[in-house]
Amino acid sequence: MARTWIATLLNFFFPGGGYLLLGDRVPLAIAWLVGVFGLTYVELGIQTAAPSYYWPMFISVLIMNTAFAVDAYRVGKAKFGR
Repeated sequence: MARTWIATLLNFFFPGGGYLLLGDRVPLAIAWLVGVFGLTYVELGIQTAAPSYYWPMFISVLIMNTAFAVDAYRVGKAKFGR
């Protein structure tokens, strides 16, 4: 069960990382991780260059990361039980 929770947290902060830990959707997980680093770079740049776009982007990323975390939890629970 600890592995499921670690994967859930990983997927929240680094979408794709939780899937790698679970051994699920590996090629897709790597692509998501690469995309996350690019998106983070853009998000940090927008904060000062276009502040009016920062909060909508922040909320969008928060929603997506929550969805990734919930999915990792479901995958881990199905794979390891409990």
